[in-house]
Amino acid sequence: MTAIAPALQAFFTDRLITQRNSSPQTIAAYRDTFKLLLRFAHAQTGKQPFELDIDDLDAPLIGAFLTHLERDRGNSARTRDARLGAIHSFYRFAALEHPEHAHTIARVMAIPTKRHERNTVCYLDLNEIKALLAAPDHGTWLGRRDRAVLTLMIQTGVRVSELVGLHVGDVHLGTGRHIRVLGKGRKKRATPLTGETVAVLRQWLIERCGAPEDPLFPTRQGRQLSRYTVGLLVSKHADTAATDCPSLTAKRVTPHTLRHTAAMLWRAKGVDIATIALLLGHESTLTTHIYEHADPALKEKAIARTAPLGVKPGRYRPSDTLLAFLDGL
Repeated sequence: MTAIAPALQAFFTDRLITQRNSSPQTIAAYRDTFKLLLRFAHAQTGKQPFELDIDDLDAPLIGAFLTHLERDRGNSARTRDARLGAIHSFYRFAALEHPEHAHTIARVMAIPTKRHERNTVCYLDLNEIKALLAAPDHGTWLGRRDRAVLTLMIQTGVRVSELVGLHVGDVHLGTGRHIRVLGKGRKKRATPLTGETVAVLRQWLIERCGAPEDPLFPTRQGRQLSRYTVGLLVSKHADTAATDCPSLTAKRVTPHTLRHTAAMLWRAKGVDIATIALLLGHESTLTTHIYEHADPALKEKAIARTAPLGVKPGRYRPSDTLLAFLDGL
């Protein structure tokens, strides 16, 4: 029997940190998964986490844990699959280090991900964008900061984790104006800025008056904004904007909604999917194809090219030239 504690410690220190050099976000997500799993296993077996063996965390227990996530914790199928992905990653590592548990590991690895419904992309139209940008009180410091935050998110489509990590030195407003973004997997990218966004950021930087290493959008105390705080301010200003733009009441406006909005604006301007994937920092264009499915203009063009219902298809034949001449008189 092999205690799971040393195997789990080696997985985090040797595999994730040393060998894979995983990002802090990945390590935190995996850590939270195993904290939940070990507490659940303790409740089921009565053993303390350090007393558990790999065979204690077998397929029936893992399956019960996944059910617990959805039924008791209210997690979505997407979150359930993310937790399962972390568990599968650990068991792939354990298969190499502890082949004596191959039977248990193989059964856990056979647990499949769950298919789930894909929601339609929620994004804002131009009237809703204007209402949202007008919502912050431009007469206050917080209002001007929030307006700059919203403008940057809508124009660049940055993730909320990327936004809160921006520093003053990441903004370049000279030739080739852009922001430097550290995205998922610590992949760096440069996102260009429009003239309108440049004007807002230039005014904000004058008021911000910070050093290059300071947060671009700080709290009143000068600290970095949290993702939770950004979510709150987006929701607050969306509620305010809904008084002048009632259509916003039917939408759940989140930071990710603004990311979708940026992508749909680019798509409406004819930007190809590969370029949008680069701008958003997507690993694959497969992720970006959701914006093609969500673009109503593409669907309208497709419908316009189809024959009317009830019309028998056939080859085009020009009208009689003599009648066409008479019709043209």
